[in-house]
Amino acid sequence: MCYMSTNNAFLCAFLYLRRVSHSFVFSCHLRDRLSVPMQSMWFSTLSIVMWLMSIAGLMFVPFLLLNVFLLFWAFVRRSKAFVIPLMAIIPALFFMGRYAHFTGDDQPPAVFPERVLKVMTWNVGRFSLNNASLGFSGFEQCADSVFAYIREQQPDIVCLQEFKIKDARKVKQYLKDRMPGYSSEYYIFTGKNSSAGNVTLSRLPVRNRGVVKFDGGTNLAIFSDYEYAGKVFRVYNCHFESYNISFSGIVRGLVKSDKEVFTQTGDKMKRSISRRPKQVDKVFGDIESCPVESFVCGDFNDNPMSYTYSRMMRDRLDTFVEAGDGFGATYSRLWPMLRIDYVLCPKSCTVVTHETPKVKLSDHYPVITEIAL
Repeated sequence: MCYMSTNNAFLCAFLYLRRVSHSFVFSCHLRDRLSVPMQSMWFSTLSIVMWLMSIAGLMFVPFLLLNVFLLFWAFVRRSKAFVIPLMAIIPALFFMGRYAHFTGDDQPPAVFPERVLKVMTWNVGRFSLNNASLGFSGFEQCADSVFAYIREQQPDIVCLQEFKIKDARKVKQYLKDRMPGYSSEYYIFTGKNSSAGNVTLSRLPVRNRGVVKFDGGTNLAIFSDYEYAGKVFRVYNCHFESYNISFSGIVRGLVKSDKEVFTQTGDKMKRSISRRPKQVDKVFGDIESCPVESFVCGDFNDNPMSYTYSRMMRDRLDTFVEAGDGFGATYSRLWPMLRIDYVLCPKSCTVVTHETPKVKLSDHYPVITEIAL
């Protein structure tokens, strides 16, 4: 029964860290009143908590499933130890809706069609998928297939991350050729000579636009203001710091017993987890100063139990939680239940539909949602 004790301890620790994370979320304003040494201590403590929370969130589903198996095994053996995994499962179920949601035959809420906005976010992975089974021979074919799928879906607003083009000087015409009717294109590339970054496309006239730049790395967030159904709102297109780890690389490290692989993986995760909260706080600060309601879309590179998610969810609805069905996985690697891409809308809205089609044109799946303003 040592496995049961270990897993129970893990999930109890996870739930405790969850409470600590919320404490940080709702007390972030205290930083500004602290001295410089105290602020440094605050960030160090925050980084440790966020590192633990990210690991716990990533392992939440596997450990929950393991405890379900252990509960079944204990019942079969008629062991009184069934209480241990049961104690871990019950509190975890309160958070399971963020990873899996089963609506059955529920009908979408009744709304006025003229007030429904279709929003799509997709990390297109620099159009780097080279899948021989799909007939792709390179960058251009993958890009053409991605844009063909977007046109087929006919969203009102499209947020793309890791968009790439060979010649950045031709991006405006490139987008017009592939997305006719989407006149409000807005793109920001990271770095002086970079031809990759975030792109927001829309059928709606844009009223204002801007960028939230992050210190270090190549990630950023851009925003655009629109008017639809008599309502002005802002859409943030975010791409937060990635772990930059390869699951296949970790497996090779296990097979070869290569300690350097795990050292490098740990360093990458710590760097990512230390950078991401600062990026999130920058976007949150911009949101707080925004005079209109805002949507937050994009690749958060973090799970639904993380500081990133909790911070961005402030006064918002998660479209998957509201209208999703099944496991809301948006990332095709690591394991099949990893959700790191989101569309978050104001609480004044009604989420009509949400889907994450398993389109194999990137290492991420697109998130498509209909929202009534």
